[in-house]
Amino acid sequence: MTRVKPQSAPRRPSPGFVSPPGEPGGLGPGEERLREVLDAGLERVESQLAADVKFADDFADVTTTYLLNAGGKRMRPMLTLLAAQFGEQPDHDDVFTAASAVELTHLASLYHDDVMDEADLRRGVTAAHLNWTNSVAILAGDLLFARSSRLFARLGQRAIELQSSTFERLVLGQLRETIGPRDDHDPVDHYIQVLADKTGALIASAAQFGVLASRGPEAYVDALEAYGERVGVAFQIADDVIDLSPYAEDTGKRAGTDLRAGVETLPVLLLAKRAETDAASADLLDRIRTRVAGTEPASDDPEIAAIVEELREHPVTAQTRDEAQRWAALALDALAPVKAGVVKHALERFAEDVVARDR
Repeated sequence: MTRVKPQSAPRRPSPGFVSPPGEPGGLGPGEERLREVLDAGLERVESQLAADVKFADDFADVTTTYLLNAGGKRMRPMLTLLAAQFGEQPDHDDVFTAASAVELTHLASLYHDDVMDEADLRRGVTAAHLNWTNSVAILAGDLLFARSSRLFARLGQRAIELQSSTFERLVLGQLRETIGPRDDHDPVDHYIQVLADKTGALIASAAQFGVLASRGPEAYVDALEAYGERVGVAFQIADDVIDLSPYAEDTGKRAGTDLRAGVETLPVLLLAKRAETDAASADLLDRIRTRVAGTEPASDDPEIAAIVEELREHPVTAQTRDEAQRWAALALDALAPVKAGVVKHALERFAEDVVARDR
């Protein structure tokens, strides 16, 4: 089941993984210039997104811009713009077309995910299928997928092939999540593969499009593919730890939101492994599945809060945090072929910040 991360207000991100001048470890004027370039680029992407989500039907415009206007991190177009700095033409129109198309693909997947997961909220607003109907939400997602495909078609055959393979992985990841692991497939391995398909694949393609659209070094394409997929896995695993955080004012949601929705996150899957030989873990797992799963997200039941806290303090949560760190380290390893400098440093900071969010 896909995670729903409510946000209190629409927001456009600043590239916080680029150190401000004077910060220890920062790169001074070069990094300040990169921040300015990315801020300006994101402004252009926002304008292009608004122009790209225009259809011949007023109702289609309203439904397809619903989640776009609700905000979001714009992490994927950010990576496209950042990776484009490796190329000979980082300001080429193709870069911004790719950044917009990647974000529209992501938005389309959110409409479909929320229908399948019966989600109540997305980005702090009522999920589209509840605001209208399941059919309208699905069709809005379809329109966004169609529009992103038209945009990618402007970029040539290679872009079309990359987008097609990414879309295939998004669907396969959702299918695998829906049917669950086979009897002969380790549930943790299955879970990681779902994260790689549903999140990692699109983040990877976002970075690849940046290199390709800016006419960057061919050798960087594979490196950034591996980097992006691993960052995506790290991001989602870190979210599993964040879901248990008691600091709702920071996370924007009640502790155990995923558990209450019946999502078996990595801590729960690791707990299930321990439950095979440890009675205390087996007891906690049973209480999560029988007392927490399926409860109202806003429930103030102290027993549920206590169970969530028990899982937060269990060794499997520290193990989950370590696994997120491991995937972030693997992402950094993938950058080995990339030339050192301000852009590589920003990519490294981004991977590190992804897993530092749970602190």
